[in-house]
Amino acid sequence: MRMLPQTLSIPCAPPAPLQEDNHSYYVSRTYGPGDARLRGLWVDMAAANRSHVKIHGILSNTHRQASRIVLSFDFPFYGHLLRQVTIATGGFIFMGDVIHRMLTATQYVAPLMANFNPSYSRNSTVQYLDNGTVFVVQWDKVYLQGKEDMGSFTFQAALHSTGRIVFGYKEIPVPVLQISATQHPVKAGLSDAFMILNPSPEVPESRRRTIYEYHRVELDTSRITSMSAVEFTPLPTCLQHQSCEMCVTSELTFNCSWCHVLQRCSSGFDRHREEWLSYGCGQQSDEKSCEDLAEDDHYSAPPSSSLSPPGEDMATSTSSLFVDGLTTEDDTKLNQYAGSEGVGSSLPAKATGAPVHTGTIVGIVLAVLLIAAIILAGIYINSHPTSNAALFFIERRPHRWPAMKFRTQGRHTTYAEVEAAGHEKEGFVEAEQC
Repeated sequence: MRMLPQTLSIPCAPPAPLQEDNHSYYVSRTYGPGDARLRGLWVDMAAANRSHVKIHGILSNTHRQASRIVLSFDFPFYGHLLRQVTIATGGFIFMGDVIHRMLTATQYVAPLMANFNPSYSRNSTVQYLDNGTVFVVQWDKVYLQGKEDMGSFTFQAALHSTGRIVFGYKEIPVPVLQISATQHPVKAGLSDAFMILNPSPEVPESRRRTIYEYHRVELDTSRITSMSAVEFTPLPTCLQHQSCEMCVTSELTFNCSWCHVLQRCSSGFDRHREEWLSYGCGQQSDEKSCEDLAEDDHYSAPPSSSLSPPGEDMATSTSSLFVDGLTTEDDTKLNQYAGSEGVGSSLPAKATGAPVHTGTIVGIVLAVLLIAAIILAGIYINSHPTSNAALFFIERRPHRWPAMKFRTQGRHTTYAEVEAAGHEKEGFVEAEQC
């Protein structure tokens, strides 16, 4: 009797289980390959209205560069409404207002931050879409610098007007853990920080911007694969409360407090941290009612002095990203505490003391002398237009929004201004205004 070959029926692999994590400010949900919900999360740029999609000419033809884009709507990020963002070729969106030299350190939305080089291939592009309700940035067929043999990556980040953030991954040719972080940080997730101006320890007369990262979401990069997605749903924050009664009775996990003079509800740890401290909002008592806060004259005016006394220790619970001893305009400090937990002792406190009349007089005299010097300098520059001073100011006049180019200086990474979008430059293809 002839035996017929048997056909084995191999069932399809089940979709990866849904992973959900609570990050205090956001809830993240990771969808693996095969999940039916992926289809509704990926934004098909090719099928979208062409008038809403733009290929960024400069970013698509260069390496380690970023450009600022104005949104058509206010995007809620950690409770703050943002109207402009900065797209970087390195697979992330910078969400900060102040461009500091460690652009990749804080205040980012990063679907996959790595050393991508869109200029390697003519098929590599950085494109974005804005239809009034969602802003999508797609890094399409981009290659890793020096590792082009790994293959091309295609992924996107979608910022919805509701505050929802979606990372979509269409093409991830190798495990993210195999990507080297030697020349560029490799990470995926969200980060936000606040900035405080402090006197510089080396030069007491100058002030230094110190950026404190108060919250970070780090994704498990082992779950970032082709045909996967991560969805971030924003959680309520203190900033959403518009009245004292709603603020003090809030049942959020954050310790919300109401500042009457600012008419703001806050945990004290957001982008308004400096203003919160300068108006003494952090000194309010939990026992005070809304009526007591409204009648309290202590919060009627901000202090006239700086936030921190010159000799105060600025160290945080973790080491600074800047390990050199040089005076810098910007500084970034990492803080691994989330929300309102345990950060207060490491941050600069509000300075006290009454102004000195003698100092006021000296300040007025110096201001008059400075104004006179500026007027004389202006007269000289106008009468000598070819002088070195005149050429210096002409070359540096602020007449446009800059794009920032990523450069490496020793152990530090910086973004410096380069030619803006729309300006003709050899080697760049600008098909349309960005």
